Amino acid sequence: MGPSGKSARGVNLVPRMKTRHRLCYAALFSLLLLGLLSSGLLQFWPRGTALEDGDAPHVTHSPRHVADLPRVQLALETPTPEHGDMSCRMHTCFDVYRCGHNTHRRIKVYVYPPAHYVDARGVTVAHGFSREFNELLSAISESEFYTDQPARACLLLPSVDMLSQQHLRLKETGQLLAQMHSWKRGSNHLLFNMLPGSVPDYNTALDVPRDRAFVAGGGFSTWTYRPGFDISIPVFSPFSEEVDLPHRPPGRRTWLVVSAQTNIHEEFREQLQTQEARYNEEVLLLEGCVGLPPGRDSSRTRCHGDHIYSYPEILQESSFCVVLRCARLGQPALSDALQAGCIPVILADSYILPFSEVLDWKRAAVVLAEDKLPEIYNILKVISQRQIEDMQRQLQTKVDPRSSDRQNDVVSRPESRSVDSHTAKDGQRCPQEATGKSHLRALFFWERYFSSMKVIALTTLHIINERIFPYAAHSYEHWNSPPEVCWRGVMNPLFLPLEPARARGFTAVILTYDRLDSLLRVVTEIARTPSLAKVLVVWNNQNKNPPPSTVWPRLNVPLRVVQTQENKLSNRFFPYEEIETEAVLAIDDDIIMLTPDELQFGYEVWREFPDRLVGYPGRLHLWDHETGKWKYESEWTNEVSMVLTGAAFYHKYFNYLYTYKMPGDIKAWVDNHMNCEDIAMNFLVTNMTGKPPIKVTPRKKFKCPECTAQDGLSLDQTHMVERSECINKFVSVFGMMPLRSVEHRADPVLYKDDFPEKLKSFPNIGSL
Repeated sequence: MGPSGKSARGVNLVPRMKTRHRLCYAALFSLLLLGLLSSGLLQFWPRGTALEDGDAPHVTHSPRHVADLPRVQLALETPTPEHGDMSCRMHTCFDVYRCGHNTHRRIKVYVYPPAHYVDARGVTVAHGFSREFNELLSAISESEFYTDQPARACLLLPSVDMLSQQHLRLKETGQLLAQMHSWKRGSNHLLFNMLPGSVPDYNTALDVPRDRAFVAGGGFSTWTYRPGFDISIPVFSPFSEEVDLPHRPPGRRTWLVVSAQTNIHEEFREQLQTQEARYNEEVLLLEGCVGLPPGRDSSRTRCHGDHIYSYPEILQESSFCVVLRCARLGQPALSDALQAGCIPVILADSYILPFSEVLDWKRAAVVLAEDKLPEIYNILKVISQRQIEDMQRQLQTKVDPRSSDRQNDVVSRPESRSVDSHTAKDGQRCPQEATGKSHLRALFFWERYFSSMKVIALTTLHIINERIFPYAAHSYEHWNSPPEVCWRGVMNPLFLPLEPARARGFTAVILTYDRLDSLLRVVTEIARTPSLAKVLVVWNNQNKNPPPSTVWPRLNVPLRVVQTQENKLSNRFFPYEEIETEAVLAIDDDIIMLTPDELQFGYEVWREFPDRLVGYPGRLHLWDHETGKWKYESEWTNEVSMVLTGAAFYHKYFNYLYTYKMPGDIKAWVDNHMNCEDIAMNFLVTNMTGKPPIKVTPRKKFKCPECTAQDGLSLDQTHMVERSECINKFVSVFGMMPLRSVEHRADPVLYKDDFPEKLKSFPNIGSL
């Protein structure tokens, strides 16, 4: 071969060699690049933290002994923060923009790593952690609020035990706070303190220089508390974990009032001694014991003369327990009283009660001025036994952990049982109202807010969370009502949005006994209403079973039948679990004259006023000067103070109030007289909201063409007389007349206008 052939062969081979090597090099380079990228990402990937989705595992904070912690020395030039800005509020000293890193309306809390802090001379500044502070840090780091990324944190919590100021080096503690990497004048930093001040003045707020940090403190006064910024917390009692007190149901106790605090001011003691000497059979003043036998713990005993009582067990023998200020405003005696189910009588002027931002202490305690101590017996003696027992229930209530169990066949409820239905899911069982067969007893206020450092810490964070995300806030009832009722997510209408969602619709609850033909007509008529979501028939006849499913009309919405165990009018307002909508239409089984337009318009009005009773026929209460009593009026008047619940919309929350919170014996009166359940509901709603009902459309009377005098309760001759008796009875129970009169009603905008019917939203409103 000539030179030209050799050259050609070389030219052909070189490209093939380059292509093969290029592929190898590219593959090797890709692997190396992928490894480098993976290593780099792992360096910045969040580990062991609950991020926005809330599903990542939580880090368990395990504080160590101070000797095992990393040593951090304060520099000589470390600045000292300002003492604390009393003008601070959430909008001035809190950076809310730090809290926008998650989409779950939940703040995130970063806990600084614990360290052994020493000053420039090597002397320890912070002497380790108390057991209580360990529990607090662990509770937060294991909670849904925790994050290990300070940049994503809404709150920052220094790992410095300031629960008790007694042994703190104030200036140096402030300096170590200022040295923390995200301090920034203390903005968004939370400090926990239960025992503020020290000898001799015992200030009511933490004396550590803290800049703009806010304090969860256990002894605030009105002079040192910054409303809406600081949080008043309880002073934790060691007996919360050491003592397991037996359950005591509400009722009378051996003593009316007991004082068991030691080291109270001598003036207070003399005033209590005077009360005890005058009323020694109902007032007991205890003191600390001296000369106890070996093995007896002085903190667990109290003495009265030669009698030795176990503490805090003795508190269970009294209806009221005195809680006085001592050197500090906040006292663990408050927690001891709550744990014992004893109503605390708090005499501590200017004291900011624990969690008073959300807790209604009027429901669980008696708060008096200190100068009322000499009159304490007379003040407590006039409190009725019924009110005492109501307050005891607020402290101590029963909870059934089985209340969320699913039942396969029967929905268990106090006064009813479920039977055949077309389309309905199995309900959930609620605690028995009458029998009280419960398996877990809980002290409500104490258990939820005082019983451990964990609940104190998490309650504090929940309060702050509600400040940041007010639309995710819990209702008043959530914070203050014992869980004796299965609320199932029911919201108080006073806390509802201005307009509940239209898509949810309403549930029609029909109370019936034995008018089957009329009942089926009512079901058929209301099914034509566009916003109807479900029909619930309450079958009140125990001598006759409901008709089989083949008899009922076929509807486009679920229909459920519930058979009650007793023929009671109050069954109309029972909080049935089948009611899933916020709006309820209570309607009788003979109300066949209401048109779909009337019902739909009534629902639309209720949506704009979800805290009102919205109904059709209006009634009025009047004062009869001749008899000196109230009377029920159904004739033509210019005012309305009640609407009949034979056809009325209301929020299902009021079913719970009617069943579980109705004052006195009103519910029993209604059931015994088979009358006035609608008047009772009007009393309840108006008393709760302070607002009168709303009458809609001109319709004034209900007339059932097929009904006879034997069919209806309202046609009985004595019916009107009993209605007046009911009003006077209810006024005596409520202690006042809560009903309010109005001179207006709600009609559709174009109702009276001379306008084409097809352009009106509600053309068929009906007549009087």
